[in-house]
Amino acid sequence: MIAKDDDQDTLAAQWAASLGSEEAPGEGDPLAAELAASLATDEQVNLKKEKEQSLFSSQAKVAAFQDLTDEAKAPRPESNRRELDFILDIPLDVSAELGRTRLLINELLQLGQGSVVELNKLAGEPLEVYVNGKMVARGEAVVINEKFGIRLTDIISPIERVKQLG
Repeated sequence: MIAKDDDQDTLAAQWAASLGSEEAPGEGDPLAAELAASLATDEQVNLKKEKEQSLFSSQAKVAAFQDLTDEAKAPRPESNRRELDFILDIPLDVSAELGRTRLLINELLQLGQGSVVELNKLAGEPLEVYVNGKMVARGEAVVINEKFGIRLTDIISPIERVKQLG
């Protein structure tokens, strides 16, 4: 403990004297004595906090960090590529969109074999290729060995992809 009980009495007496009272604490107004004791306790707490703060500030040290700028700019060795090979097996949902339309449930129920659904795109317009719901490319429909495919004509730049998010 920083201050003793005698110090509390001294502080209380000093406080009482500053109020113009010559009485020692406890001899006159009990409220004044209680207030003086409370102030002395607060002073002790403040002194203890100041001592702890000075102790902590003397223990603080300046951190030194290594400059990694050259390492960050250096080309990556092939071993780093092998560490990322595990992502090559992650499945992705890839889809191509010819166009879109809105139908009422009644219109949807009336569709049958041979029905024609009008889309919002014109013939010859590029298809959109989506990966996990995000557009990544545009292309044109092609038929190869009686199967449909897409010839990619435009890959969406990362900047355009960020703009699509907003």
